[in-house]
Amino acid sequence: MLKYIERIKNMNLFTAYNTNIDAIKYLTKEDLEELIKNYNPNDIIKKIEEYPREIKEKIDFIARLIYSIETGKPAEVPLTNESLNNWFNKIKYNEERMGGQAGIVANLMATLKLNKVIIYTPALSKKQADMFVDYENLLYPNVEDNKLILKNVKESYWDSPTKINRIFEFKKGLEFYLGDRKIVAKENGRFIVASRPESIRIEFKEEIRKFLPQIGELVDCAFLSGYHSIKERYSDGKTAKYYFKKAKEDLNLLIKNKKIKRHLEFASISKLNIRKMVIDYILSSVESVGMDETEIANVLHVLGYEKLSDNIIKKSKIEDIIEGAKIILDNFDNLEVVQVHTIYFILFVCREDNPLSLEQLKECLEFATILAATKAKLGNINKIEDLYEGLKVPYNKHKDLFFKKYCENNYKIVSVPSRYVENPKSTVGLGDTISSGAFVYYCSFQ
Repeated sequence: MLKYIERIKNMNLFTAYNTNIDAIKYLTKEDLEELIKNYNPNDIIKKIEEYPREIKEKIDFIARLIYSIETGKPAEVPLTNESLNNWFNKIKYNEERMGGQAGIVANLMATLKLNKVIIYTPALSKKQADMFVDYENLLYPNVEDNKLILKNVKESYWDSPTKINRIFEFKKGLEFYLGDRKIVAKENGRFIVASRPESIRIEFKEEIRKFLPQIGELVDCAFLSGYHSIKERYSDGKTAKYYFKKAKEDLNLLIKNKKIKRHLEFASISKLNIRKMVIDYILSSVESVGMDETEIANVLHVLGYEKLSDNIIKKSKIEDIIEGAKIILDNFDNLEVVQVHTIYFILFVCREDNPLSLEQLKECLEFATILAATKAKLGNINKIEDLYEGLKVPYNKHKDLFFKKYCENNYKIVSVPSRYVENPKSTVGLGDTISSGAFVYYCSFQ
């Protein structure tokens, strides 16, 4: 384990944009019964079949939550009716902690003692700032006297809104009845009711934006996320296209003075138009992308591979996922690596001329599985010594199917089995943990 930490200790990482506070509820049978008792079961079943892609009323939430539990597939669905906030706020949550991919990754990498972690988020209230770990290597960009100054995150807050996501965690085996229909959770998972405040925009403040080339000079790699929360249109008339064009320009500003590696962490995106813009503007501009099997299926669907997309959604076969990753790599010359994380394995697909050896690629993924197992087992990683807990977690029962390293028709492909925690304390942020761990380790070889 110390070998892994030694390799990344001199790395410098920049991460943006999305941070929020996760209000977490660990669901019980009684919680589900309380949610559905005031509804006709047939109405909920009908709504499940409609598959609402946003939460406009309570039954949309209940239907998508039950669908997620029954299929075992984690999901994130935006709350578009802000008047429901009061109802969600009345739920008794078990805990609050850092949420949002950029926030989770910043805390993780600062805790792993990277040399420098620079975090940028467009909203940093005091409550949000207090969710960051208090380490000297975790910094926020400020501008003073027209100069870029990096300060401790906890000292950088201002009067801004706080974004709160509600996370509903469920464990494998959780069961309840919806009328005569028995619902049983197939896997451990979570359902996220995603907040999309109008006032929080995925962009850099202009005073910071002009220093992006300088920030790029200070780091070795950038982990970028949050584009899924861009709205199609805002009350001031600005559109998603406006923000995606700026985001693409910002990606280029980061590498203006130094050619750093940039990673896009994909996310569940309900609106096809936004999903397509993430692909057209952002995926087309980065060197690395991370996603789960549902997200790779969604990208393939946009690219016109409907049959393969459907197969991945229904069966999650490694052969189909490898084929899908190869297609994405072939469609985007800018990409060096496609990383896919599932419950049972993590996958790297690269071109044959990738500078890393198969053994080095495997090492990146093995590091990522240890991080994920530690977070799943403990709920969070608070110190480097916690990683020994992850090392104790065995590989999953299908391990013999996934430990592969091979070249195939101009590709380097490596898959590593996950270390499977039977009863995880939490599943929120596992994908972000895997992707960031694998990406930072990958960049350490460059």
